[in-house]
Amino acid sequence: MQRRQFLKHIATSAPGALTAATALAATVANPPQDLLGSVNALGRARRGDAFKMAYAPHFGMFRHSAGDDLVAQVNFMADEGFSALEDNGMANRPLEQQERIASAMEKRGMRMGVFVANFGTAFNKPSFTTGQPEHLESFLEDLTVAVDVAKRLRATWMTVVMGDLEPRLEPDYQMANAVEMLKRGAEVLQPHDLVMVIEPLNPWRDHPGMFLSRIPQAYAICKAVNSPSVKILDDLYHQQITEGNLIPNLDMAWDEIAYIQIGDNPGRNEPTTGEIHYQNVFRHLHSKDYDGILGMEHGNSRPGLDGERAVINAYRWCDAYT
Repeated sequence: MQRRQFLKHIATSAPGALTAATALAATVANPPQDLLGSVNALGRARRGDAFKMAYAPHFGMFRHSAGDDLVAQVNFMADEGFSALEDNGMANRPLEQQERIASAMEKRGMRMGVFVANFGTAFNKPSFTTGQPEHLESFLEDLTVAVDVAKRLRATWMTVVMGDLEPRLEPDYQMANAVEMLKRGAEVLQPHDLVMVIEPLNPWRDHPGMFLSRIPQAYAICKAVNSPSVKILDDLYHQQITEGNLIPNLDMAWDEIAYIQIGDNPGRNEPTTGEIHYQNVFRHLHSKDYDGILGMEHGNSRPGLDGERAVINAYRWCDAYT
C-alpha cells in the first residue's frame, strides 16, 4: 500500500481509529511511570524478578536507595533483579575495595562488566595513531595491571579508548599504527582469555578529535588485528549521535561485537527518555541470542529516590519485549 493510500485508509476508517493508533504509539514510546511500580505496565515481571537480559548498573546510580557503601549498592542492584555490574574506575580502586566488591558480587551471582583498562593512553593524546614507543609502553603497563583486576573481579572484558587523531599524519598510517598497538596489547591479554573492547565515541558532542568514532571503523580494525582478545564495545548512545542505523550496524558488525552499552539520546539518560526505541533494540538482541552484558552507562533523568525508581521502571518496561 502506498503511503498516500495508507493515510487515506486510516483517515476514513472507523471513528477513533487514528486516535487509538496514536495513543498506542505514544504509550510504547513513553511508558506511564505511575503504572511501573511493583508490577510493570505489561504485568509480566514483578519487582525483584530477574531481568531477561544482563543489564549492568554502575556505582552511584542507586545511591539514594542503597546508601554510599558500595557493597550495599551491589546488594540493592541484585535485590532489584540486576545480574551484572560495570565500573569504569575499578582499576583505580584500592585493592581492599576491589576484593570486597568481588566477594559481594560472587555471593549474589552477579557478573562483572567492563572497566577502563588504559587511562594512561585513553584521552587527550594521539596515543594509538602515532606509533610512538612511549604510548605503547604506557598501554602495555596498563594492560598488565588490568589483567590482575580482571582476575580479581572475575571479569572478561575491559574498555580500551583509542585516543585522539593525529592531524599531521595520513589516516591510513594512523590506522596501521593503531592496529599494531592493539596487536601488542592482545599478546598480553590472550593467554588469560581476556578481551579488550574498543569503544567508538561520538566526535560531535562529547569527544571531539577522537580517533575511533564509528562501528564500521571499529569492525575494520578488529578484522585487521584478528585476535579473540580485541573486539567492539557498541555504545548505542554514542552511535545514535555519530551514525544512527543502530540495528543494521549491530547486524553488520555482529561477529566482532562483544559488549553493548546503553544510554538514550538526547540527554544520555535511561531508556524511554529520548529517541531510541530500546524495547525494539532489546527484542532484536534477544532474537540474536545475545547473552552478554548491557552496560547502563548513563545518568538518571530525575534526581533522588524517584529518579532511581524511574530508571528501574524504564528497564522493566523495555525488558518486556516479548
